[in-house]
Amino acid sequence: MRLATITSMASSLHVMHGFKESFMTSYQAIASFNSSNSTQAHIIRDDAEALSIATTLSERFKEKSVQRDAERILPFEEIEQFSQSGLWAITVPKRFGGADVSSLTVAKIIALFSGFDGSIGQIPQNHFYALEVLRNTGTEQQKQKLYKEVLQGARFGNALAEFKPKTAAQKHTTITATENGYLIQGEKFYCTGSLFAHRIPTLVIDAHGREYLAFVKRESQGLSLVDNWSGFGQRVTGSGAVKFDRVFVAYDDVIPFDVAFDHPTLVGPFAQIMHAAIEVGIARAAFEETLKRVHQARPWIDSNVDTAAQDPLTIYDVGRIAIDVRASEVLLKRAAQSIDTARLDTTAEHVALASLAVAKVRAHSTETALKASSKLIELAGSRGSQRQDGLDRFWRNARVHTLHDAARWKYFFIGNYALNQIFPPRRGTL
Repeated sequence: MRLATITSMASSLHVMHGFKESFMTSYQAIASFNSSNSTQAHIIRDDAEALSIATTLSERFKEKSVQRDAERILPFEEIEQFSQSGLWAITVPKRFGGADVSSLTVAKIIALFSGFDGSIGQIPQNHFYALEVLRNTGTEQQKQKLYKEVLQGARFGNALAEFKPKTAAQKHTTITATENGYLIQGEKFYCTGSLFAHRIPTLVIDAHGREYLAFVKRESQGLSLVDNWSGFGQRVTGSGAVKFDRVFVAYDDVIPFDVAFDHPTLVGPFAQIMHAAIEVGIARAAFEETLKRVHQARPWIDSNVDTAAQDPLTIYDVGRIAIDVRASEVLLKRAAQSIDTARLDTTAEHVALASLAVAKVRAHSTETALKASSKLIELAGSRGSQRQDGLDRFWRNARVHTLHDAARWKYFFIGNYALNQIFPPRRGTL
């Protein structure tokens, strides 16, 4: 990391009142993390291998998940293991040396990690999103270069959203052409994964209103990473701010973004299936934890039974959550399969149907994750509120993550198609 970048980061971290000690600790970890020399990442060859590695690794990450959340310990070591395992390269097309696994496999893997740690499950989402944009709008040379980096273990973060504009659609971060490349000026927020990234794909707008995705190197002069994410859930996703002060980026590190939605592509539904997987993973894990906790809880005095597991109203609640969780899982599977089907023949109709299938699981998984995580604490009883158990993290993670996209608008687009046969718009939120 260049001295100017470190100084800029330290200054940014220093002025954030209320978080100074935490941020300086994070800054030191970031500097150390970035200076480490990563070895060549493992190359995963197929879906079965990807799922096998994910199962083993996610179990390992579960061990300290409560502590990471409670003490806000950013998972630098875990993310290094995650990418070095080869799992961050599983969507690289086969002709570039990747496994190009199915959307269903990607969804299963993200759900698996999210069940053990919602934050870790979310961190690679924007990485895969950037790779999908690259698949659709990058040149052959750009794909060769960036896919190769990912196969070697590179991680991409994101700098897409902005906090200051009046609407989410407005973008103020600009890109200006120079003799040797481009300069970026602006500020981004909710930059999930950028603290762990080697490149930060940044959504920028030029003087003509065209949108581009710039793959900015993290050591770039004038780039500042600010660990100021203070959400009560998804606490260790590294979703802070990224600031750009005349940051240089090479010509071949910039790809078109807006054209990814000018014609039928799977950029939108693929992005959304990963969000759905996060919620499904949280819901399943909360439900499984509920089953354990009910067996430890005491029955209500009016139930006239010996154990909470015999309480008829508890049994009723468990039955309803079991149905909802399974329904979300089935919807997730069907949505992922619709994406894989559309990838074989990417027409406007197939993309629209995939978007609608994903919208269904996003709407359902939002409600299911919130319900399952809330019922966990309710059915566990008073002892379920003990801080050392960290049961509240399921609800906090679900509540914060589900704020990404409004479920009520998912229902609108689903209903509008059902009633009026109107396809949903093409964009990253559908």
